[in-house]
Formats: sequence, C-alpha cells, structure tokens
Amino acid sequence: MRELPVYQVDAFTNQPFGGNPAAVCPLPAFLDDGLLQNIALENNLAETAFIVPSASDDVDYELRWFTPSIEVQLCGHATLASAHVVFRHLHPDWEMVRFNTASGLMTVVHAGDFLEMDFPNLHPKPMSGPEGLAEAMGAAPSEVLDANTGDDDLLLVYDNAQTIRTLAPDPLKMAALSPYGFIVTAPGDDGIDFVSRCFFPNKGIPEDPVTGSAHCAAAPYWAQRLGKQELRAKQVSARGGDLWLKVVGDRVKISGQAVEVMRGTLLLP
Repeated sequence: MRELPVYQVDAFTNQPFGGNPAAVCPLPAFLDDGLLQNIALENNLAETAFIVPSASDDVDYELRWFTPSIEVQLCGHATLASAHVVFRHLHPDWEMVRFNTASGLMTVVHAGDFLEMDFPNLHPKPMSGPEGLAEAMGAAPSEVLDANTGDDDLLLVYDNAQTIRTLAPDPLKMAALSPYGFIVTAPGDDGIDFVSRCFFPNKGIPEDPVTGSAHCAAAPYWAQRLGKQELRAKQVSARGGDLWLKVVGDRVKISGQAVEVMRGTLLLP
C-alpha cells in the first residue's frame, strides 16, 4: 500500500468553505494517467492538481490539473492551491514557485497574505455564438467572444451584475452545446469592476465556484472596455470568490488568497 499526502485548499477566499476547493497531491513522479483521473474522480472536486519536482533548473515543479472527468489545459484556482501547499508545507522559505504546465510556465509569488499568479493573456475575440445559445443560458447575451482557452470556452458579456447573479441556464441545453464552456460576465457594482460566473458541462463541472483561468480572457476584455489595467473582480457563484487582476501586455497577473481546510493521506494499492 502506497501512502501519499493530499491537501484540500479553498482558493480565492480568506474564509473556509468559500472560494473554490481544490485537492493538491504532491507526488515523487507522475502516476499512470488512468490512476490520476481516478484520484480526481474520487476527490470529486472541480480540480485535483498533481505536482512533481522538476528535473529542469528553470522550473520547480511539473503541474497537471484534472477534473472528475478530464485533464484540462489551464486552471487558476488549483494553481493557487498548489502554490499554497508549496509555500506552507514543502518550501516555507520560498517566495516564488515556478510550475511547468500544458499552458507553459506559470509563476506564483508569495506576497503577504496574497498569492500572485502570472498567467497568459488569452486576447478574447468576437465571434458568432452557436445556435440555441440564448435558450441554453436563459438570457440573450449582448456580446459573444471566443475566450481562447484551448477548451472551446465562450465569454458571454451581459449588461448588469444582477443578470449574472440571477442567471439560471438550462443544464441539458448547455450540455447539448458541447464542447463549449460558458464564462458569463457583466459590469460590477459596489466597487467591483466586473462580475462573472462559469459553467463547464463539457468538463464535468455544472458550475465552477471561482475560475482563475476564465479571468485570462475576462480581465483583458474589461481592461480594454474600462480603460484600466488593474481590476477588482468577483465571481458571484453560491460560494463566491475575490480576484485582483493586472493586465500587463501578454500576461495577466491574478492575485487571491487561499485557506487550507483539510489534509490527509491518499492510500493507493
């Protein structure tokens, strides 16, 4: 029986049971892909992150992300959770960690109570939405953009924050539009620049509580629309989460907090 550590971290929040929970499994080497997928399914969280020490001098860890059903190419909250585990448990003397991922090098800097991630700017572009989009979402979007995440996600821009809060999309109709995922966003209120919610039925995630990677598309859109490079964002899911964003050329700096809520041992045959 192999015993491996596993941590559960709530990302983009400073309170337990808020934000987006992710499991983080530090490993000496990657296990078989099928076993990694089964572990993610067993955890049954939006994402399980696996980190392995890198053999490269330019990278600290190899990082992969799995939903309960697939491996994904880009994930923010599980990267934040992974960095939290590195800084709290694996290398408490570090101020920065470098992850090699399917989307390239991702660095995370430990800055006081916050962790700042350096992610790609996905430069969303206008497009025509698929037929049946308005019916699936329960409201006609005012603008549709290709979020350019590599996973066929759409950025749907609405007129006001209340529309986002009360949006009640039809899960079956959304699933019928596979392979699309849906990032819905609108101007914010109460000092927030913009709000969002995210639905990824094509990844086995009906609604993701807080989605860091979605802001690689949403932040550049709102930076251009609002004429400002530093933004405050809130994901208004039931759990909710807070993000501080800075658009710098082809990169997006995504800052947030994280709270560890569980640690244990993974038992493998």
